[in-house]
Amino acid sequence: MATINLSAYDSAKVPSAKDMKFGIVVSEWNAEITANLLKGAQNTLLKHGTKEENITVKHVPGSFELPLGAQFLLEYTNIDAVICLGCVIQGETKHFDFVCEGVSQGIKDVALKYNKPVIFGVLTDNNIGQSQSRSGGKHGNKGDEAAVSAIKMVAVQKEIRSSN
Repeated sequence: MATINLSAYDSAKVPSAKDMKFGIVVSEWNAEITANLLKGAQNTLLKHGTKEENITVKHVPGSFELPLGAQFLLEYTNIDAVICLGCVIQGETKHFDFVCEGVSQGIKDVALKYNKPVIFGVLTDNNIGQSQSRSGGKHGNKGDEAAVSAIKMVAVQKEIRSSN
């Protein structure tokens, strides 16, 4: 099987993030992986013009706490979007399924409640090797992808808002 970088994108198609403010909520669980996701997201935001002071990072205990962390940022700070970064690795029990479903539904619910982009940057892998490959390894960095999604969604929201 060929190795491809799933995070490759055309930089020219990403709007300027110069005037955008982002929150990033990062799970402390699987910290080796989530630290790489955070680095990727921050680097991508900066690459596209976000000022360092316009990036707020908060850590939460695990991926299950990401939606509430995102909600806190949206309630108590002035940001345009939240990027949620986490890593859940399949184990021997159904715990994986419950956590993944709760996180994905929670992130969606917060986005709809606050009418702002809340980006799902959570790895849901079968093993640590897959997570390493997707957090700066041979398959790219999901943190990069989440940051690009956040920039694009903020731009879409601003465009629609200004056209009305």
